[in-house]
Amino acid sequence: MNCLLCKSGKMTESTTAYFAQLKNCYVIVENVPCFKCDQCGEIVYKASVVEKIDDIIDALEKVSSKIFIVDYSMAA
Repeated sequence: MNCLLCKSGKMTESTTAYFAQLKNCYVIVENVPCFKCDQCGEIVYKASVVEKIDDIIDALEKVSSKIFIVDYSMAA
């Protein structure tokens, strides 16, 4: 699959860290599966991964602290 941003790079399976700033806290989800462009670094997530990230963030908002760091593979 070609990159949608730069049009010339190839999207390859990889993992990345996902960062979210919420009202009361910060969330970092590590080892999130993604497709990453080998040329420009653009990151694209599958819909199922985005849904799981939303579930993780919703659960963490309920126990609200200042900073959460979660490993995707352990929370998925």
